[in-house]
Amino acid sequence: MNTGRVIEKEGFAALALRLRGEGINNLDLLTAVEQTPRTLFVPPQFAGEAYSSRLLPLDCGSFVEGIDLAVRLLNLLNLKAGQRVLEVGTGSGFTAAVMGRLTERVLTIDRYRTLVANAQQSMEKAGIRNVIVRQADGSNGMPGEGTFDRILVTAAFPALPRFFAEQLVSGGMLIAPVMTSETECRMLKLVKTGSRFDREDLFAVPYLPIVPQMAQAL
Repeated sequence: MNTGRVIEKEGFAALALRLRGEGINNLDLLTAVEQTPRTLFVPPQFAGEAYSSRLLPLDCGSFVEGIDLAVRLLNLLNLKAGQRVLEVGTGSGFTAAVMGRLTERVLTIDRYRTLVANAQQSMEKAGIRNVIVRQADGSNGMPGEGTFDRILVTAAFPALPRFFAEQLVSGGMLIAPVMTSETECRMLKLVKTGSRFDREDLFAVPYLPIVPQMAQAL
């Protein structure tokens, strides 16, 4: 068995134990994570830490969150077959890839061309066909893209981004990080029922503040 397979097998086994300790035992989600080799989505020099819970650096000053946080967020989204998903902040592409295995279609956007190109390559290697990776500015919503069942945002806004909430179907869910102070960022969940929104404060997260407009040089 090659080194990559050993990292995947042992890394996933340890992750599954940690997640079970957190009460996360959604079999469909865990299978989708296991089928999406995390080593394809992290820089090669960090392959040995692909399944760790620490932040790993990416190009363009970005980072990929620890896998425990990624799966915790995916678990909260309660993803189902047939859903349309929007992700704002592609990063490595790992969460979009897992969501692609669980849902009908995923649109994931990032302001950095380099990250978009890398994520596309990783998706191809993982054999995922229903995730669209696009360079776009996510700071003002995605007008013209219709509505979504789930929206996951991984760049922090100064306040809950209502323009994304407007793009949810009834029964849809938005999970987004919001800067609650200059140093603290918290994940918030919004569920839309008819024209009403139910908001829930989840937990602190390490995301960076959103930057408007697409990056030109990268």
